[in-house]
Amino acid sequence: MRNPFHYGGVVTGAAFCNRQKELHDLKRAMENGDKLFVYSERRMGKTSLVKTALAQLDAERFYKIYVDLWPTEGELTFATATAKAISEALSTTADKLLETAKRFFGRLAPSVTLDESGKPQVSFRLRATKETGQELEEVLEAPTKLSQHGRKQVVVVFDEFQQVLEYGSDLVERKLRSIIQTHEGTAYILLGSRKHLIQQMVLDESRPLYRAGGHYPLEPIAEKHWLPFIQERFERADKQISAEQVHSIYELTQGHPFYTQHLCHALWELCEPGARISDDLVEEAVQLLLERESYAYATLWESLSQNQRRFLEGLAHEPPGAKPFSAAFIQTYRLGAASNAQRAAEALLSRDVIDRDDGSYLMADRFFRIWVQRTT
Repeated sequence: MRNPFHYGGVVTGAAFCNRQKELHDLKRAMENGDKLFVYSERRMGKTSLVKTALAQLDAERFYKIYVDLWPTEGELTFATATAKAISEALSTTADKLLETAKRFFGRLAPSVTLDESGKPQVSFRLRATKETGQELEEVLEAPTKLSQHGRKQVVVVFDEFQQVLEYGSDLVERKLRSIIQTHEGTAYILLGSRKHLIQQMVLDESRPLYRAGGHYPLEPIAEKHWLPFIQERFERADKQISAEQVHSIYELTQGHPFYTQHLCHALWELCEPGARISDDLVEEAVQLLLERESYAYATLWESLSQNQRRFLEGLAHEPPGAKPFSAAFIQTYRLGAASNAQRAAEALLSRDVIDRDDGSYLMADRFFRIWVQRTT
């Protein structure tokens, strides 16, 4: 029997845990033509969530455009990635794909080739010029041209949207702001996996996208949803797991989808059919995962300054919501002064080792948190 717990990559179908409220909210935002910033920690399942929501929209009523900005590095690659996503969302055959690309993106010199499986793929030969802004506008205007036909509503998803902060200028943000303000009926869903950067983009008055859309923070999945999800999948394989052990898993992973699925995947493999999960087996699964990551964790730990290590030690041992700049925290973990704690936090934040969490901080990698607890 195939392992029912999936981690890494996009999780869909039966492997997708709950998120019914979030799915409803996202689908309504898409149907209403809303502009929405969806952000969370890394690996929280934003891409899985939005792709599930897109799949549930009626293809006869919606143009569904998904743009992955992670590989982009500037305005040109942003423009070509967006143009490619729009073209391929509208057409499936090579002839139609080229026709669509030329109609909407003639300035980008489109061409079509076939991949190894015979599927058509469009590419563009866009070069940096003084008119880059005009070409960018051409790409960003395409969704409203589609919506003006009146046959279908348009949904545009920009995944890993914080990547535009790496472009060296705010041209994309400025152009997108002007487009968003005038594109009535076109939904824009902007996903970000670095919460503090997305919040900075939409809450800083000096940024072009200040208050340009609604905010939708994506939180870990609640234990009440994990309990039936985990138990049902073990039971289908004639493996038994108690509510108490699901609670232990939830406490270890703090409900984070990636780490919860990963730990359950390892535990499912260790448990034989007809057996019952024991506390010892949960511990064996945890140890297995820590051993696999031990070299990476030790290397990361050795790269940190003493105060950064002490700051992490505090986060690992204290309950969620700890105040790392308080006198008690600084004294307990030998940080010396609040300024030392603040410098450590900023350094760790810039390396994505920690993330902000409702006035406090948390360790991004839940297994690294366990590793720190057990080695300090």
